[in-house]
Amino acid sequence: MNLKIILKKYLNTGMKYEDNQNNWLKETIGRLPAGLRLLDAGAGELRNKKYCEHLDYVSMDSCQYEGIGDGAGLQTNDWNVTRIDIIGDIIDIPEDDDSFDVILCTEVFEHIPDPVLAIAEFQRLLKKDGVLIITAPFCSLTHFAPFHFSTGFNRYYYEHHLHERGFKVEEMTTNGNYFEYISQEVWRMKQVVEKYTMRSPSLLDKIIMAATLKMLSRFSRRDIGSSELLCYGYHVVAIKK
Repeated sequence: MNLKIILKKYLNTGMKYEDNQNNWLKETIGRLPAGLRLLDAGAGELRNKKYCEHLDYVSMDSCQYEGIGDGAGLQTNDWNVTRIDIIGDIIDIPEDDDSFDVILCTEVFEHIPDPVLAIAEFQRLLKKDGVLIITAPFCSLTHFAPFHFSTGFNRYYYEHHLHERGFKVEEMTTNGNYFEYISQEVWRMKQVVEKYTMRSPSLLDKIIMAATLKMLSRFSRRDIGSSELLCYGYHVVAIKK
């Protein structure tokens, strides 16, 4: 068993971003009554559709990103949006007022030049007492460039702008904490070193990284609120008043 596998098995701090988010989405969407009409705004490759089998699921995306972008930062290389129902601009969706019971928007806000306009559009599209479900990074590296306009959003952003556009925040939870976020970037360091220095980390470098991950894992287990400084992102549920 190599060092990387051992570390992932025993020091998985920093590896939980997607699992935390997916588990929250599965539970949150699963609580929705069957038959509601849901818009997945910025649906991409439809990764959330599997949680919506009991709902009338409609996907929407601009379909501008194809996997390579401008080549800067983190890119997916492949990105399949051929199954999208509605192709268009997230701030001007061709649907009637009050036409959805639920709007889902996950990991999209950082890719919108002005997310406040998207919130206003969601307010238009949702029925009274309709549910808005959002996830977005608190802090993110450049990805999907050139369609990356903000590194992230903190809780006060949601509290202010959702209230201003007629929503009541019902739930807001953090994904991860300071120590988990830093651990994530330690895990990513080998990839970044190789790309941006044209060198591979030495054995000593790897030992130092492993020791750092062990330290951060210990700190994370003792954490009592560092997420207010830094975390992966926020999970938000808001109701249209």
